[in-house]
Amino acid sequence: MHPRSINSLLSLVFLFFLLLLAVLGLFSIQRLSEFNRAAADVRDVWLPNTQVIGDLNNYTSDFRAAEGRILLSSTPEQADAARREIEEVGREVEKAQSDYESRGHARQASELYQRFKALWGAYRAAATNVTERHADGDVGEAVHLYGTTSQAAYKAASDALESVTRLNIASAVAASDQSDIAYRSARNLIVIAMAIGAVLVVAALTYVNRYISTPLRRLALGMRRLARNDTDIEIEGGARVEEIGEMARALLVFRTNAIELMLSQRSLSQQASMLEERLAQEQRLTQRQQDFVSMASHEFRTPLTVIDGQAQRLIKIVARLSPDDVRERASRIRTAVLRMTTTMEHLLNSARLTEGEPELFFHPTELDLRAVLDEVCLVHREIAPQGYIWQKFAGGPMRLRGDARLLSQAFGNLISNALKYSPDGSLIEVVATREGDSVTVGVIDRGMGIPHEDLPNIFERYTRGSNVSGIVGTGVGLFFVKVVVELHGGSVAVESKEGTGTRFTVRLPVLPVPKVAEAPVAGSEASRESEVVTGRT
Repeated sequence: MHPRSINSLLSLVFLFFLLLLAVLGLFSIQRLSEFNRAAADVRDVWLPNTQVIGDLNNYTSDFRAAEGRILLSSTPEQADAARREIEEVGREVEKAQSDYESRGHARQASELYQRFKALWGAYRAAATNVTERHADGDVGEAVHLYGTTSQAAYKAASDALESVTRLNIASAVAASDQSDIAYRSARNLIVIAMAIGAVLVVAALTYVNRYISTPLRRLALGMRRLARNDTDIEIEGGARVEEIGEMARALLVFRTNAIELMLSQRSLSQQASMLEERLAQEQRLTQRQQDFVSMASHEFRTPLTVIDGQAQRLIKIVARLSPDDVRERASRIRTAVLRMTTTMEHLLNSARLTEGEPELFFHPTELDLRAVLDEVCLVHREIAPQGYIWQKFAGGPMRLRGDARLLSQAFGNLISNALKYSPDGSLIEVVATREGDSVTVGVIDRGMGIPHEDLPNIFERYTRGSNVSGIVGTGVGLFFVKVVVELHGGSVAVESKEGTGTRFTVRLPVLPVPKVAEAPVAGSEASRESEVVTGRT
């Protein structure tokens, strides 16, 4: 066993408790023995002596009374009964004297008792003389002797017995007091010993709690926290040489291993997260490539078909075509080419603006928003003649500072979406109004609408409504609109109800109206509302 092991320490503590219990027990027994001896003196010596002396007092009194009854007897029978009583009481006195003499006594008590014994013998002789005179019939002499000689002898013996009685009572009281003193002394010493023992027990328990229990509880708490991956713990007791020190050092090793494991897990988690991000990025790129190919094939197929068809017609009937027919077919070919170039320009602008830094491609100049909106509406009427685009622009200037190219593409995305997600022949409204220092442009359709749960995220990148599956799109159009509008210091909002239609509202800041300006001519384009409705041709 290790000299400083927990087992040895606890064994010493319990051995200390055992020895303390034994010492307290022996000490208590020793003190109680002293008290028992004092109590035994009272019980075995003084109480019996007092009883014997009490008997002597009673019997001597009865003897004197019997002597008197002899003198008072009026018949021989009464006299004989009194004499028999004197003999019987005399025997009891002798028995009590023998009992008293058989016990050990102090010298003073023995001397007083011997004096009583002698005086009692003299009284017995005087009493015998009285009874003999009475028996001889000399009653008067007997009465005289009873009142003189016998009376004096009895009084002397009674006084001597009283002295013995007082001495015995005093000795008994002293012995009782000594017993009380012994009891109080034993009780006080036992209480002191118990208090000292309690102090020693508290000290031992404090030692066990401080050096054994508390360190063990701290180590157990540290293990529980370490099991919860909490490595920010302080471990004490590593310098101790017994089992607690070994446990503390082992816990230090566990904490080090746990920290290394957590770092390894964190590193693996980071690597896994990076791989997931790269995988997601690759998936997005792949999806974007697929969407681009799908959209490009869809957007380019129609104009290419138009170009090819018109070219074949020109080849077949070139000899029969009039100049007007050539111009009409050339115009259709140019419209198809315009649609293709517009689509390619939009794709390039969207890629530059969403993948790079938008400010690098933002070139603002002073422009008229009316002209931008007119051009966008005109282009989409040519691109999608199956739809009805109705534009309404309130009177007043709409000049602002912005990039006409980006604004055209942004509003083009909104109008294109309205046409794409609406049935053929449905009405598309483009409404522009001046409100203070800003202009509000609304693009309204009556198409399939956007589900309510998709509205909060509709302007995020690669986000599309959950009800547009099967319709070609990349999910970056509205994100592009938001980026362009915010570059111009404006805002864009959406209101939609699924199955009813959608309204996109764009607010852009406009330039202040000059304080000095020529009055507009009545009926001029600048002062009247512009309302254009164009349908299929």
